[in-house]
Amino acid sequence: MTGTTGVTGISAPTPAGPRRSRLGWNLLGLLVFVTAGFPVYWMLNTAFKPAKDAIDPDPSLLPTGLTLANFQRALDVADFWGPVGRSLVVSLAVVVIGVVVGMLAALAISRFAFRGRKVVIVGVLAVQMVPLVAMIIPVFLLLNDLNQYDRLSGLIITYLTFILPFTVWTLRGFIVNIPRELEEAAMVDGCSRTGAFVRVVFPLLAPGLVATSVYGFIQAWNEYLYALMLMSQQNQTATVWLANFTTKHGTEYAPMMAGSTMMAVPIVVLFLLVQRKMAAGLTAGAVKG
Repeated sequence: MTGTTGVTGISAPTPAGPRRSRLGWNLLGLLVFVTAGFPVYWMLNTAFKPAKDAIDPDPSLLPTGLTLANFQRALDVADFWGPVGRSLVVSLAVVVIGVVVGMLAALAISRFAFRGRKVVIVGVLAVQMVPLVAMIIPVFLLLNDLNQYDRLSGLIITYLTFILPFTVWTLRGFIVNIPRELEEAAMVDGCSRTGAFVRVVFPLLAPGLVATSVYGFIQAWNEYLYALMLMSQQNQTATVWLANFTTKHGTEYAPMMAGSTMMAVPIVVLFLLVQRKMAAGLTAGAVKG
């Protein structure tokens, strides 16, 4: 009999309630993992199977044959590296500008008292509630007037409008959890306010910056609607490039999944490089300092 042994040597049975509860949570976690991971598995399965098997009305859950022809077909359908390069430029620019501007705005909201501070905070939240679809026509007209239509700079500005509010709000939560006393102690020791921020606050803020940067990169990389409406075919991004597999003869599902797999590689590589910092940032943002 399993359990703990008391002073008298009699083994006390372990309560079955905690074990059942733990088993229930484990099963729930497994269900969530399977639900979230199955689309990725099906994408990889379709990418490596023969094209004729991808349109089989009775598909097999397990791969029946592996081939790389779909990847070659995906590269031959249309220019691949051009759209990927443009997506990388846009995503990296959005991350760099968004993190720098968002960090400064979050610092101002968190550390300085000024008139209209609460209005700014509420405004940041309100902007995130506006559906992106509702802003397509105003954004198109504005970029056209500014001569930024069909330009990467115009797309970067557009992406910043809906990534910056989240960045500001998230980084504000991280900065608020960093005690002011640390900055004050550094300033007492001779640091300026800027020096105290660089030497004390910034290192503690690094995990939050990584987590926010990954979110911004994924949002800009995967965005489709604005890239479709604001960019011509010659300047299309990677997500719009996937539409080349839908023709008047039908959709080439296997090459499309191969192209989607190649598009997912930068995201996977980025996540593997920063996974530790990202995990620390996600947990630190929920703990009060």
